[in-house]
Amino acid sequence: MAHISSADQTLTDVSRIASGRRSFAAQENGIALGPLDGRYRPAVAPLTDYLSEAALNRDRIAVEVEWLIHLSSASALPGISALNADQQEKLRAIVTEFDADSIEELAEIEKATVHDVKAVEYYIGRRLAGIGIEQLKPLVHFACTSEDINNLSYALGVKGAVQHVWLPAARTLSAKLHAIAEENRAVPMLSRTHGQPATPSTLGKEIAVLAYRLDRQLKRIENAEYLGKINGATGTYAAHYAAAPALDWQAISRSFVEGLGLSWNPLTTQIESHDWQAELYADIARFNRILHNLCTDIWSYISIGYFAQIPVPGATGSSTMPHKVNPIRFENAEANLEISSALLDTLASTLVTSRWQRDLTDSSSQRNIGVAFGHSLLAINNVLGGLGRLDTAEQVLAEDLDHNWEVLGEAIQTVMRAEALAGVPGMDDPYERLKDLTRGQRVDATRMREFVAELGLSQDAENRLHALTPGTYTGIAARLVDHLTD
Repeated sequence: MAHISSADQTLTDVSRIASGRRSFAAQENGIALGPLDGRYRPAVAPLTDYLSEAALNRDRIAVEVEWLIHLSSASALPGISALNADQQEKLRAIVTEFDADSIEELAEIEKATVHDVKAVEYYIGRRLAGIGIEQLKPLVHFACTSEDINNLSYALGVKGAVQHVWLPAARTLSAKLHAIAEENRAVPMLSRTHGQPATPSTLGKEIAVLAYRLDRQLKRIENAEYLGKINGATGTYAAHYAAAPALDWQAISRSFVEGLGLSWNPLTTQIESHDWQAELYADIARFNRILHNLCTDIWSYISIGYFAQIPVPGATGSSTMPHKVNPIRFENAEANLEISSALLDTLASTLVTSRWQRDLTDSSSQRNIGVAFGHSLLAINNVLGGLGRLDTAEQVLAEDLDHNWEVLGEAIQTVMRAEALAGVPGMDDPYERLKDLTRGQRVDATRMREFVAELGLSQDAENRLHALTPGTYTGIAARLVDHLTD
């Protein structure tokens, strides 16, 4: 009998396991390849109304329909009169009635056209006879290149996702952080610079720092500009003027784009240059990274006991260690923020470059916009969930401060400098004297007060330092939280 090596046996085992698996690829039962459409679907589902393939096609139809209405309303072409209110309503119903059957029909058309935007044109054309305007079929997609429709559709989708889904979630997170900062504004906390004990602050002030940073990014994102263009195959209006040379096509283009709620880009190649997207994605990626910083800080505060986690009833922290309550919400958020930021960075760097008048790299890249937003939204939801199950452990914070009286060394040597300037004798080398007392060693309350008493300070200065404790050496940290509402 031939000897079977352990490696060969492993291959045999893997082969047997693989051969016994049922194929999911042929099953149309909603099995997802990626986590956003699988286990995390409920958290990111609202984005599908704006950034999914179906949403993109619905917005393409909307742009095509509005362009037809706009051209007819402007009497842009000879023999074309404005559509009446009923005709306009029925045209717009093509958009509002876009459903699962519509998605399937459009997909069937695309199988024949092998072109997504052309499929949209034909989809609309099929419906004009029912509205009584079949003669306007040539007006669908009139003088347009695919990118005229796509750039506007993406702008509408991204704007909707930001304003109606991502920003509301981010604002809810900001409000939660404001509440935590306010609640803990006066709770003293030992700071750690380079991971070592440092001048105390308050827990509320430290949370406020991160909230303030996030709020700055939210203001930038709230003021984002969404650009669009509709100017033909290379941005020259060549086809427009060939068909109707007497018209002011720039004015028609501008009024149409602005009528969609977008900013008009007057100067492009075949594609809208996507600079606005790069700017927006950079701001969201920066928000992600600040939020990542918050996650790592909160995780660290949990690990040293500053926050206690409220267990979820029935939940398991570890498959083998029953006592554990893990900060998984923050860890999950970290991973998703990193994925989102990486995708946003890639989009921002890819979309600003297009060879000559057009290449197709932007088309493939933009199909991942929803993925980038999805991971960011998932992270925000996880952070909110994590923050909602935290309790401030004030006793732990107080004990930590009481074990680190050496942090008052900064206050004492600074008071000595002020005393020296006021002419009080014996205040030489204050920094060095405190360094000798405190560096690398613990100093308790008794020793620190003995040291202060031996300095020969003015009575007022000595009284102030005797009254000082690590828990009261927080400066105006509590008042600084007010800047969140400036």
